[in-house]
Amino acid sequence: MINLAVFASGSGTNFQAIVDYFSGHPEIKIRLLLCNNPSAYVLERARIAGIHHYVFSRRELEKTSIAPDKLAEYEIHFIVLAGFLLKIPDNILRTWQGRIVNIHPALLPKFGGKGMYGEHVHKAVLDSGERFSGITIHMIDEEYDKGEIVSQHTCEVRDDDTPASLAERIHQLEHYWYPRVIEKLLVSG
Repeated sequence: MINLAVFASGSGTNFQAIVDYFSGHPEIKIRLLLCNNPSAYVLERARIAGIHHYVFSRRELEKTSIAPDKLAEYEIHFIVLAGFLLKIPDNILRTWQGRIVNIHPALLPKFGGKGMYGEHVHKAVLDSGERFSGITIHMIDEEYDKGEIVSQHTCEVRDDDTPASLAERIHQLEHYWYPRVIEKLLVSG
């Protein structure tokens, strides 16, 4: 069994899509949710799904071994970032090098980097006049949104789009593709 940990900071719609997809999977199991936001709805999603979860502060993530200790305790093989808004520290990057995947709500290398998440990304795409947006699933490294691109999937940017309407189509792409790409990385690798 391949044990996954998911890092998330918000409502957890991608987390839910991943949990639903891998429910009963013969080879992959979501073992742990790690979260930096004690009021995030993703914690309720984990509770409902019966998935162990742990909340830590930014300081604890950056200055202690709490997160790596939890990853070791649950025998985690692979880490999935799903709307996690903090940078992964070096002590986790070193140990899980090549085994941490992230999803970004735009077509990297455009519209990436620190501060480019959620509505900020969709507004930047619309302001730029781009005709297409989409998602990028990529491995992570020491820099925001610079790791090796694994998969990209596109959608058209419509003339009447708002950040919210574009975000809705991006979420549909995320929820469909992210679990499938994770599975392909782990099972067909």
